[in-house]
Amino acid sequence: MFDIDKWQEILATIRKNKLRTMLTGFSVAWGIFMLIILLGSGKGLQNGFENQFAGSAKNSLWIWSGRTSVAHKGMNPGRHIRFSNDDYENLKNNTPERELISGRFNISWGNQVTYKNEIHSFAIRNVHPDFRYIENLEITEGRFVNQIDMDEKRKVVVISTLVRDLIFKQEATEAIGKYLLLNGIPFRVVGFFEDESQNQNNMRLVYVPLTTAQIVFSGGNRLHEIAMTIDVNTIEEAREAEKNIRNRLAAVHNFSEDDRRAVGIYNNFESYMQVQSVFLGIRLFVWIIGIGTIIAGIVGVSNIMIIVVKERTKEIGIRKALGATPLSVVSLVLFESVLITTFAGYIGLVLGVGLLELMSGIHSDFFSNPSADFGIAVSATVLLIVAGALAGFVPAQRAARIKPIDALRDE
Repeated sequence: MFDIDKWQEILATIRKNKLRTMLTGFSVAWGIFMLIILLGSGKGLQNGFENQFAGSAKNSLWIWSGRTSVAHKGMNPGRHIRFSNDDYENLKNNTPERELISGRFNISWGNQVTYKNEIHSFAIRNVHPDFRYIENLEITEGRFVNQIDMDEKRKVVVISTLVRDLIFKQEATEAIGKYLLLNGIPFRVVGFFEDESQNQNNMRLVYVPLTTAQIVFSGGNRLHEIAMTIDVNTIEEAREAEKNIRNRLAAVHNFSEDDRRAVGIYNNFESYMQVQSVFLGIRLFVWIIGIGTIIAGIVGVSNIMIIVVKERTKEIGIRKALGATPLSVVSLVLFESVLITTFAGYIGLVLGVGLLELMSGIHSDFFSNPSADFGIAVSATVLLIVAGALAGFVPAQRAARIKPIDALRDE
């Protein structure tokens, strides 16, 4: 039974050897501190790279037209590939992996947005309704472009909250329903959005129904880009979907399937999965380094406890001669080991979490909000308690095997 007397005895032993106990505790605290910091920093790096993918769906494909670079079927290289509404319908109806899809028509001139005396230049994007989800746009008020807008070719516009504040200023709260001039043509504001990537360039733009823009801005049936999300689970499946899309476009536009310059495709899913693989390796590396540091501290505790047992050989012998059981001797050494590791580990844990809290305000393109979650903190604490018990077990077993007569002879 672990009573108050044993507590007092353990504390007295610790006070008697303050420097040794402090150095031992420091090695354990440093180990858990480094584990928490490494895990938190790894999470911060992962968050930073995750933010790079927040601007669009992680399973998205972006397809744009280019210029042929190799001869094909008697045609010389250097031909311009031009996408049209037919390419959108082709991929929409013949891509098995396709979930959402949108074309995009770009205006290469003007891009002037006017309201009363406010005149600004913002990018005008002309898209299908699905583009909202492909681009991960958050509608803060009103709505996005819908299919009725497309069918009726309505002159409506969805603007970012940044554009709203710059254009409407004091009238920002009443901007829904008001008219803006886009390159001199009136469009009614139907909604506001924010971009999850927090990229300011993605906030300096407005969205218009694609069918409307093709008529109003003399685009005919021209498309500059097609974006879609695909239902895949592996990189291999994503690459196969990309290959099928390229082959289908090559057949329609008469270019070589191997000509990468004729049509460009950015496979966001492949890039995302590759980054995840890298961070899996980073997390594994962090755990190996962190646990290795903790083990080094625990080994130090075990060595110290062996020295403690050696120093107290006579005392232990007298205890056993007076009737102390092996269990009481084991518990005395074991609890001292657990006390040191638990207390030191808790200090390391608090310091590590505290430093991560101070770092939580750091936000950059590749590092954001470093943190160690509650589950990891609890797991680390439990690991320390178990490790402390293991560190003290071998010295405790050695102490329990000491014979009183041998102990009394020890010098």
